[in-house]
Amino acid sequence: MRLFREITKKPWLSEEAMVADLHSGSTFGAPTPRVGLRVFLVVVTVVFGLFIVSYISRQTLSDWNSVHEPALLWLNTGVLILASVAMQWARRSAGRDDIGGVKNGMFAGGLLTLAFLAGQLFAWQQLGYSRTNPASVFFYLLTAVHGIHLLGGLVAWIRTTTKVSRGFEAANVRLSVELCAVYWHFLLFVWFILFGLLLVT
Repeated sequence: MRLFREITKKPWLSEEAMVADLHSGSTFGAPTPRVGLRVFLVVVTVVFGLFIVSYISRQTLSDWNSVHEPALLWLNTGVLILASVAMQWARRSAGRDDIGGVKNGMFAGGLLTLAFLAGQLFAWQQLGYSRTNPASVFFYLLTAVHGIHLLGGLVAWIRTTTKVSRGFEAANVRLSVELCAVYWHFLLFVWFILFGLLLVT
């Protein structure tokens, strides 16, 4: 009987169990959502990089007519900076278990982001749209793609602020707040690059 058990033994099952124990809920020692965000940011960076390369390459053709960016973009940039600061405030408050600071920071960050998106729509109206001018088309394309990513971030923002409003403790939303802050900082950095590129070219 003992010989039979040895012959039919499946050592790979115990090895799989050990691997599952090592990687349950995390990868490389980091929570799964944090790793997922990192991978997503790499993909987004590649996407914006391709858009930027296309923009720089396209402007060398003869039909390119530079557009004058609306002055409102400067105000919008300031609003997005404040939104990122508010998200960082919420992140630090979560680290200190200050749920009041988390709530204020998250609400302020979300409202300022909505103000930024509204300002971008006003900037579109001021600029006007020309299908025959590639510079105008690229302006709308770059700002629209950036705005869509902010809208995607607001989905996570809504979920987190809903938890905060329902009375969750700061420790329970700490990771979500951190990921929101990191995402907002990233999109602020991307906007700096896009805005600078639009101004220079």
